[in-house]
Amino acid sequence: MAWALKLPLADEVIESGLVQDFDASLSGIGQELGAGAYSMSDVLALPIFKQEESSLPPENENKILPFQYVLCAATSPAVKLHDETLTYLNQGQSYEIRMLDNRKIGELPEINGKLVKSIFRVVFHDRRLQYTEHQQLEGWRWNRPGDRILDIDIPMSVGIIDPRANPTQLNTVEFLWDPSKRTSVFIQVHCISTEFTMRKHGGEKGVPFRVQIDTFKENENGEYTEHLHSASCQIKVFKPKGADRKQKTDREKMEKRTPHEKEKYQPSYETTILTECSPWPEITYVNNAPSPGFNSSHSSFSIGEGNGSPNHQPEPPPPIADVSHTSELMLVNLLPTSTPQEAQQWLHRNRFSTFSRLFRNFSGADLLKLTREDVIQICGPADGIRLFNALKGRMVRPRLTIYVCQESQQLRDLQQKHEDGDAVTSTFFVYHAIYLEELTAVELTEKLAQLFSISSQQISQIYKQGPTGIHVLISDEMIQNFQDESCFVLDTMKAETNDSYHIILK
Repeated sequence: MAWALKLPLADEVIESGLVQDFDASLSGIGQELGAGAYSMSDVLALPIFKQEESSLPPENENKILPFQYVLCAATSPAVKLHDETLTYLNQGQSYEIRMLDNRKIGELPEINGKLVKSIFRVVFHDRRLQYTEHQQLEGWRWNRPGDRILDIDIPMSVGIIDPRANPTQLNTVEFLWDPSKRTSVFIQVHCISTEFTMRKHGGEKGVPFRVQIDTFKENENGEYTEHLHSASCQIKVFKPKGADRKQKTDREKMEKRTPHEKEKYQPSYETTILTECSPWPEITYVNNAPSPGFNSSHSSFSIGEGNGSPNHQPEPPPPIADVSHTSELMLVNLLPTSTPQEAQQWLHRNRFSTFSRLFRNFSGADLLKLTREDVIQICGPADGIRLFNALKGRMVRPRLTIYVCQESQQLRDLQQKHEDGDAVTSTFFVYHAIYLEELTAVELTEKLAQLFSISSQQISQIYKQGPTGIHVLISDEMIQNFQDESCFVLDTMKAETNDSYHIILK
């Protein structure tokens, strides 16, 4: 009996010792690196760890967030239960994101009746690409000059105010909205997932992106800098109709799985709910000050419901200050002596803000040395031709040029020559050039009125002297058949009924 009583005691001692040894082994984990060897705080703040971050605090599982964003696109059925949802989008197609106000009564009363600002971003999901985002976006800019990664489909959107797209940040758009009113934003993603994949042997798997929305409220200085809420979701972007084919393929694969295997996967939902995440960190490589094109070259729009808020008036573009004759000339023609800063100003003034970052180190001489082929290769055919013509200061040649001389003035000159006893052969006649673009009788009337310093209403009819001295009424078709650089002598004849004149081209 004594031996039987000692056995439980021995088991208890052994069990206690094992627990102590296990606790001691756990207590040393993480202490070998030291406090300052490596900090995970920066890594955990990245959006990729959103799903782990949101699942850590169990007390927040039932937390009602102040805002909710719903992307109207179906989630993939081929996603495992504990993984984040994945949504397929078509390149360039407009997708609705509904901006919903989920505040409880009395929550955030300071934004009642006021606007908030939301910033939309398309960023990389993979941590490796997040670290090299600047280089990746610069490479995409060179391959797709003049294009943007993210755009707002303004005509389809409802309730957004003052939408803006900074030309230096191709993957970011922002706007103001009233949480108390219906707001829907239609976005377009123009890059595809395989554009950022290393090309090896074809058929490479595309990289996932994230759509992230950060919302801010206004501070005491009227700036939207106080963070309210952030949410994001994972997407992949395919060439047009590619997302539909991929969704169909995933659905067919799931149908072939056994019921037991299907239990390990999430069902496909008709919409994608963006889940809470950390706010997007400030980007250090981009100048946070808005570029000159951000306020001036993009108009402010008010779309759909809730746009007539009296609490917010879009800021007008800054007025252009008076400039000297030298700088005024620069707005028309870029000079070889222009500095890179002056070249940047010229690009913005001439509506080439999209390419200002590409040419940020180019002086006037550098830009003027570019050939037509160089500019087209950098900027694309449409903008390249426009930029090349602007750089060379090319004037559009008129469609028709004619030269005219007033007959009455010539007769006075001849009479004066006779009175002075001079030879008529020494008479010097002066002609005026008239440039026509529309080749119409109305345009010719206006140009002749300017020449005579009278109003066009004072010219009743214009005739051309034909064979045997007949007067032929000038018509649009006759002007279109004028030979370029034709010469005419003008004769004026007073109209019979009013104070107007007839003009005859001889």
